[in-house]
Amino acid sequence: MEYTYAALLLHKVGKDINEDNLKAVISATGAEVDEAKVKVMVASLSGVDIADKLANASVAAAPAAGGAAAPAGDAPKEEKKEEPKQESAAGLASLFG
Repeated sequence: MEYTYAALLLHKVGKDINEDNLKAVISATGAEVDEAKVKVMVASLSGVDIADKLANASVAAAPAAGGAAAPAGDAPKEEKKEEPKQESAAGLASLFG
């Protein structure tokens, strides 16, 4: 996760997401830098519009964030179950005398 956070931090401050910058951010946290993970992160983010991905991700994740309640329009509606009407035994007895 620290590699993802480092890439997001670099994006936020407007720096290039390259191997040297990722290594600098990760080592500044005190974590050990894994060269292979740095290379994979840089390669996987090349050509990706991070701002666009973040904009789409925040809209999709907003309803689920923090366990917040769903909007009223999205809440499942409870169905009313109709119970069969039962006539009392006393009412039937009065019919037959």
